[in-house]
Amino acid sequence: MAFDGITISCLTRELNQTLAGGRISKIAQPETDELLLTIKTFQGQYRLMLSANPSLPLVCLTELNQPGPVTAPNFCMLLRKHIQNGRIVSVTQPGLERIIHIQVEHLDELGDLCRKTLVIELMGKYSNIIFLKDDNTIIDSIKHISGMISSVREVLPGREYFIPDTQKKTDPLTFDAGERMGELLSNSPMAAYKAIYSGFTGISPIMAQELCYEAGIDADLPANGLSKEQTNQLADCFGRMTDQIREGAFRPVIVYQGGVPKDYFVLPCALYPVSEQKSFDSISELLLAFYGEKNAADRIRQRSVSLRRVVQSALERNVKKYDLQKVQMKDTEKREKYRVYGELISAYGYSVPQGSKSFQAVNYYTNEEITIPLDPDIPVLDNAKKYFEKYAKLKRTYEALTELTAQGKAEIDYLQSVSAALDMAQCEEDLIQIREELLLTGHIRKSGENSRKRQKTVNKPWHYVSSDGYDIFVGKNNLQNDQLTFKEAQGNDWWFHAKNCPGSHVLVKTNGETDIPDATFEEAARLAAYYSKNRDQDKTEVDYVQKKHVKKPGGAKPGFVVYYTNYSMVVGTDISGILQVVR
Repeated sequence: MAFDGITISCLTRELNQTLAGGRISKIAQPETDELLLTIKTFQGQYRLMLSANPSLPLVCLTELNQPGPVTAPNFCMLLRKHIQNGRIVSVTQPGLERIIHIQVEHLDELGDLCRKTLVIELMGKYSNIIFLKDDNTIIDSIKHISGMISSVREVLPGREYFIPDTQKKTDPLTFDAGERMGELLSNSPMAAYKAIYSGFTGISPIMAQELCYEAGIDADLPANGLSKEQTNQLADCFGRMTDQIREGAFRPVIVYQGGVPKDYFVLPCALYPVSEQKSFDSISELLLAFYGEKNAADRIRQRSVSLRRVVQSALERNVKKYDLQKVQMKDTEKREKYRVYGELISAYGYSVPQGSKSFQAVNYYTNEEITIPLDPDIPVLDNAKKYFEKYAKLKRTYEALTELTAQGKAEIDYLQSVSAALDMAQCEEDLIQIREELLLTGHIRKSGENSRKRQKTVNKPWHYVSSDGYDIFVGKNNLQNDQLTFKEAQGNDWWFHAKNCPGSHVLVKTNGETDIPDATFEEAARLAAYYSKNRDQDKTEVDYVQKKHVKKPGGAKPGFVVYYTNYSMVVGTDISGILQVVR
């Protein structure tokens, strides 16, 4: 379900009940488009996240305390000046707009009581956080929108704030469905559910489909083709929905299909079976469960852009060079033919007449008769010298290319492993360690700026516990893989890795035991499959061997190992059900 007006109605009701009367004790801006307010109430302390991220705008209560930058941005400093220690009077929503108003009461510089409003507009790429005076004049906003960007409304200090009515939609809470639903539908040739979400503020397509389902009509039928009875049924369902919104009869649920969150609703849902729904006491809990992981992944992906660019550029450059070397290597396959020509001319050339353009001889390696081209302008035996020179040149080229292609393939494999580590990164510390690795391998130049950016970080491998109680550790990147395999592992511990694929080293600590249950082997293999480049496949092959058989060649890149005796199994990439230890 989209973050629509009905969801925001549920959210504002919860926030108003929880935060009204509370004082804003801290204001932080951990991201360029995100605020984190710490609010103290009589019931306890809460953290309110306000995000105007264009790909995932979000407002919810959270327990996470994200660190802000050393120097606070200007917008954050402005809010601290005006409303830090201010009291939240109310949290409201205008109609069913995707907008939240947080009204704050505070003392100004003269000690007079005044009110300001923090407006959070949750409108996709147009999302913004705007700070207003009590007369609706904009003090500042987290994003400045000039007339060059928008011809509808400027969001700049000193401008008057208003909600643009560009789509001419109707407010469902003021709409008399019993009298006017037939009129609205009869004028629309589009599908019934489209006519509903296109005609009303704050209703998402999935909620419009839910209304049609409850009314017992096909959502794809043309709106102007519905019978009077169908229109009345739809009007009744629409009226019940608006009554539930006014009364606050919300019931937040997430719909799961195949163990994966598919959708969510804040009103009773009939579109999906009850068995697929999971209820939540709080809309904030629901939003964190539904969007939290996606939001974190989006943030990490945004922060890893520069590292991805470095890795991708180096990867493309090395692949291009490797392909060219392979073509050159193919050309050297003729070298043995030239050697045989030289030997045969040396053996039989004395009987060949001067000026011949070719002669036939039996190749004593294969007992086949072959025709050998000759240069008639030089002595016959000098042709042998010419062929030996060609052979020697191609042999030197082959030997050089053999080493270069091996180095190129190793570099490509290494860069692919770094790319896989970037895909698996889950927090800022993961990216810091990958940056350190790229500095170490020379893919990022060491400069004063990079030196200042480097910071000490405690970043440990992922820790799981098998169903049999054995500790399983998963490296997050190549440096961790080396540390895990060659510093922390014992000789009889079991080591796992996806076959012929960039991925994490996975280690099962045996604690000296010789017999490990099959379930633990299977769970460790699933972790190795999931934390690899093949994680999107249903099944993948995984190699496993005792750690004592895993070796690191001298001078090899971080994370690169060799092993010559191993077992293999084909497993799925689903790791649900394996207990993760969260530090």
